[in-house]
Amino acid sequence: MRGRDLVRYTGRSITAQRMRAALTALGLLFVAGCVTLPENAMELSPDSLQQRQLQTRTVEGIDEKALLAASAGVLQDLGFNIDESETRLGVIVASKKRSAVDTADIITSSLETLAVEIVFALVFGDDEREGDIHFDVTQKIRISIVTRPAVDSSGQPLQDTQVIRVTVQRLVWDDEGNLSREESIEDPKVYQKFFDRLSKSIFLELQAI
Repeated sequence: MRGRDLVRYTGRSITAQRMRAALTALGLLFVAGCVTLPENAMELSPDSLQQRQLQTRTVEGIDEKALLAASAGVLQDLGFNIDESETRLGVIVASKKRSAVDTADIITSSLETLAVEIVFALVFGDDEREGDIHFDVTQKIRISIVTRPAVDSSGQPLQDTQVIRVTVQRLVWDDEGNLSREESIEDPKVYQKFFDRLSKSIFLELQAI
């Protein structure tokens, strides 16, 4: 009887576990069914598409390794330090620091901050103002490069044809060492100048092969 009872007890335990699992699965399905994404949730905005076009070029007549080498050469010529380099993944990340102290920036920043301080004081009183005026003193320009083989309409890789995308970010710290700004650079001239330099670097790289 004990053996029979044990079998029955074990069977009940398994059944209960299955019931809990089934209820959990049903709950997840219910939640998933209730949460719906907008139709355009995964679509890029026109501005994002335009920015990607500015950052991307297709390069012919070169393999991915040589393209990465040419890109690294451009970065080093521009005074950037290579922070990460993964040839196998087609990724390069580089950065350089420089002073963010500029007379015009200081004046603009001071006026903007002062205006906020005055409004805050008028609304809440002088005793409620927070902190002092701070100025941007250090900035880091960070460039990320990602390459991949280009493919044709059927998804087949094109021989010695690569796609390269370059993104530029600017990080700024104030006089107390706090990160005050982090922004993506969207100026088309920045990307055009980089790709112009890259074309020359590719020519030199191919000559050396």
